[in-house]
Amino acid sequence: MNDNIPLSNTPSVPGLIFRHFRGEEDYPHMAALIAACKIADGVERSTNVDDIARNYRHLENCNPQTDMLFAEVAGQVIAYGRLWWADQADGAYLYMPFGFLHPDWRGKGIGTAMWAAGENRARQIAAGHPKEASKIFQAEPYETEKALVALLECRGYQPARYETHMVRDLSEPFPEAPVPPGLEVRLVRPEDVRPIFDGSNEAFRDHWGARDESEEQYQASLEDPNFRPELWKVAWEGNQMAGVVHNFVDEKENTEYKRKRGYTEGICVRRPWRKLGLARSLLVQSMKMFKEMGMTETALGVDSQNLSGAFRLYEGVGYRKVRQQTIYRKPME
Repeated sequence: MNDNIPLSNTPSVPGLIFRHFRGEEDYPHMAALIAACKIADGVERSTNVDDIARNYRHLENCNPQTDMLFAEVAGQVIAYGRLWWADQADGAYLYMPFGFLHPDWRGKGIGTAMWAAGENRARQIAAGHPKEASKIFQAEPYETEKALVALLECRGYQPARYETHMVRDLSEPFPEAPVPPGLEVRLVRPEDVRPIFDGSNEAFRDHWGARDESEEQYQASLEDPNFRPELWKVAWEGNQMAGVVHNFVDEKENTEYKRKRGYTEGICVRRPWRKLGLARSLLVQSMKMFKEMGMTETALGVDSQNLSGAFRLYEGVGYRKVRQQTIYRKPME
């Protein structure tokens, strides 16, 4: 069956074709492209075929048969792109193309053609969404992804927000951070997982660009090898979840990058328990736990412009910036 896709602006590269997604047989090609790109772009990732398969079992707002594009030269996969969309809590719709182009094939117009195709597909999808809704393209490159940043800026995307990635050396002393009165931190039981998920959704609704994690995302998290609720630090007032740090260890990543890192991510506190020092307490408890486990550092990502002062909080307990990710946006015409 001919699954080639004609593009109106196909670059003049001998043997170049664009085609549809072919299912599981494409997973090894995708993993190989991600591996090649991460080295060229200075991005830390540890993504294998199993990770891709698990992710594609739980795709939302994306049909791989219509929303993916592959590029081949002489039968070799040299690039792929995918588009997905999401509706924010404020009613805006985001359309998020992304992709990976092998470093050896950059600078030939292939990435530009594929990105334009992704945007065109997004416009087709957006035509089925409410006319009055705000519709926005979004991409989130790391500062080291120079080729992607240049492409986005050339296409009219502008920085809208900055995500700072931070690391904390666990050999440094820990500050005092007692649990606020009336709250207790206890081990997570199986029956606690769903209330923690629901409470986290509620807490994050106050953040910029907020959108609830869906039921599909919840089910996907249960399959993730990094799903380690026994490592979470959760504060309760009675049966009410007050705040949580969703700690985990990415063993595959630690092996690849020869480090001992624990992640202190998904930090949130529900409104009634804010401004009490709870996030600081849970974070310090998490760092101490990871040190006892033999980890040498912890890491997290934070919205640099978070109005709750999260960036200052993390600096105050010893985290330091190591890299930055920019959220680029462009209004859809």
